[in-house]
Amino acid sequence: MSAKSLIYAVDDEQSIRELYSCALESADFAVSCFSDADGLFAALRDRIPDIILLDIMLDGRDGYQILAALRRDVRYAAVPVIMVSAKGSELDKVKGLNLGADDYLSKPFGVLELVARIRANLRRLTPSADTEKIEYKGITVDDARHELRINGKPVRTTAKEYALLRVLVQNSGTVLSRDRLLDTVWGENYGETRTLDLHIAQIRRLIPDSGAEITTVRGVGYMLE
Repeated sequence: MSAKSLIYAVDDEQSIRELYSCALESADFAVSCFSDADGLFAALRDRIPDIILLDIMLDGRDGYQILAALRRDVRYAAVPVIMVSAKGSELDKVKGLNLGADDYLSKPFGVLELVARIRANLRRLTPSADTEKIEYKGITVDDARHELRINGKPVRTTAKEYALLRVLVQNSGTVLSRDRLLDTVWGENYGETRTLDLHIAQIRRLIPDSGAEITTVRGVGYMLE
């Protein structure tokens, strides 16, 4: 019997922590909840989870500060983080993505959506049977090391940025529809298409020196060329 995926959830509202515990345990996840940064980092020293759910508006260090600290620490930099907050503006999402968030869930959210987002992120972490190294121009995606290199230099990415760029490199020179990219990287029927645009913008900032560029094909999707 395989071990359950471990989820850490940070929220200063007890009712939300209780919701996480009930919903995620019912979905066959292991879950530990914390009210602040201190509780989270104490737990991280004992065990690293598969995913972190992180509220933005917290007492003490807020979610953005916690996320930045996670991404600075090599021990936790690769752990997927889903930002969860009642703040739902595009600027809030961009700030989280700039700091390295992998996904964003706006309150109020449904339990089914929460579980679907977590499972979609976990699927991105599962090694494929055809683990390989793929290259295009100055971009190298190395699945064996789960590493992105630009002109031979390692570049830090989030799990979603890595997965999205991998699909683009695999299909370089081919226009990929928005639906295909969303289904492949975020899971079927993800729906929130603006998330794709924000991640594409982030990737464009990673590859300017590679010799490759991402072209927007209006009304269809994106192409790496």
